[in-house]
Amino acid sequence: MTDPFALDFAALRCLRMVHDLGSFSRAAESLGIGQPSVSYTIGRLREAFGDPLFVRQGGGIFATERCVEIVETAGRMVDEFEALAAPRLFDPGSAELTVGISCNFYERVTILPELTRMLRREAPGIRLNIIPSQVRGREQLKRGESDMLIGPIRIEEAGYYRRTLFTDDYVCIMDPANKLSSAPLSLEEYVAAPQIVVNYGGTFRSQFLVELERLGLVPNTSMEVPSPANLPDILTGTDLIATVPRRTAAVFGGSVAVTECPVRAEISIDLQWTRRTHVSAAHVWLRGRIAGAAGRILVQED
Repeated sequence: MTDPFALDFAALRCLRMVHDLGSFSRAAESLGIGQPSVSYTIGRLREAFGDPLFVRQGGGIFATERCVEIVETAGRMVDEFEALAAPRLFDPGSAELTVGISCNFYERVTILPELTRMLRREAPGIRLNIIPSQVRGREQLKRGESDMLIGPIRIEEAGYYRRTLFTDDYVCIMDPANKLSSAPLSLEEYVAAPQIVVNYGGTFRSQFLVELERLGLVPNTSMEVPSPANLPDILTGTDLIATVPRRTAAVFGGSVAVTECPVRAEISIDLQWTRRTHVSAAHVWLRGRIAGAAGRILVQED
């Protein structure tokens, strides 16, 4: 039998990763180790806790009640230990580290360019690993796949921290030849116009859609896409319109016509992180630079 007191934080982190991902192989890939190492570690944990921890059912594995209990407690312990181990001193000019940031198209075209310029001047040894968050930002933070989340989806639970960077509203974009581009859109015209709706997945819905539902209205959706990235190409030569945040439309420049959206709604872009990196000097510094990049964007717009 494995003595529970012989276990280390690496084993507990492995357990949490298998639990969160529901897969030995995916956990191994995320941790950067071989699957046999994951299997061996889970075997030691099974002996130590006297429980199978995971059982196979169909084509997947499912955590036992005991496993869920252990993961909930051990996860907090691992996060708190990582926070304790984080260096309290930080020199940006000589720092060498990699930081994972979860975000989507909007954040990549607004905040990331300014942040990159700042980092190249002040901390060229910091490497950013940008991963698409879509609607999985919370899970990515929890599993340690990313260190920070930037976006509109707020995490309303203990153990997560948040700083609002800025807000935005919505505009309508379309082919410059679209007849609707010549005058402001009425609410009736807007609802009737064939639209491309950006569907980010999961249960997340853009605020303009929430407001439309509150008004008892349904957009005339002709197409759904997972990202606004190539909307100008899709809109060209069609009578379609799309609703996007104002700063997204600005990135598209003259490739699209922009009109005010008759649905008044606001989007909040937040920076979020966990207790794992909350007191890390490097992460505190970087979060400050991200907020600074957002602040410079606001100044430039004024």
